Amino acid sequence: MMRASRPLLETRALGVVRGKRRLLDDVSLLLAPGEILALIGPNGAGKSTLLKALAGILPCQGEITLAGTSAAGLSHRERARRLAYVPQHSALDAAVSVAEVVAQGRFAHRDAWGRKSPDDDRAVAQALAATDVLGLEHRPFTQLSYGERRLVLLARALATGAPVLLLDEPTAALDVAHALSLLRVLRGLAERGHAIIMALHQLEEAAEFCHRAVLLREGRVVCAGPVADVVAAAPVREVFRVDLVPGAHFGYRAVEEKAP
Repeated sequence: MMRASRPLLETRALGVVRGKRRLLDDVSLLLAPGEILALIGPNGAGKSTLLKALAGILPCQGEITLAGTSAAGLSHRERARRLAYVPQHSALDAAVSVAEVVAQGRFAHRDAWGRKSPDDDRAVAQALAATDVLGLEHRPFTQLSYGERRLVLLARALATGAPVLLLDEPTAALDVAHALSLLRVLRGLAERGHAIIMALHQLEEAAEFCHRAVLLREGRVVCAGPVADVVAAAPVREVFRVDLVPGAHFGYRAVEEKAP
């Protein structure tokens, strides 16, 4: 795993408030080149909220720094060159080609008239190759399987050239083979210097493919650090109310509540 003296992404005391409800509170984290950071926690823990705050979709309190520069001082286009976000569900439902979808990721690099350059073509080709969807470039997006769509949306994020990738449950609704394939692609991207944060529900995916983890509950960090320390018996029991079953490769059993 690559390391750098200056993180690609850093947050200090990040918070999100919607109406009278605090969705995220006092979240601080660091992300270096070559790292994959897992966001784990039960439904409603704040994983998607944190990713949207980092992406600039939700207004937030606190500080976000991208490669040493405050995100608050960056334009939308400048932020898009440093950070790319892939939502769990995409609203894209147009019969445009895969190549056109991936090319959308180059908007921040085009001139005022939206003209593309040879650099844009190279970035699209490289993104298609990196996600192993080069053979799909002429297929309409609407004719792809769900797993193929996930890879194409990842390719669109890669085409931005942004070193930081934010992925919201990238393996959701994928079968085992497609999930493992996608995770291997992400591991390869990290080895080439990208920094990745992804929200995950499957703890075994976090343990096998991620370097560090942040465990959230009700918008606050319960535990953070090396993935082996976070995806461990005590934190999992405290937050998920299940026990890890020894020797069962992430088998679980419900915690038996004692009668009052």
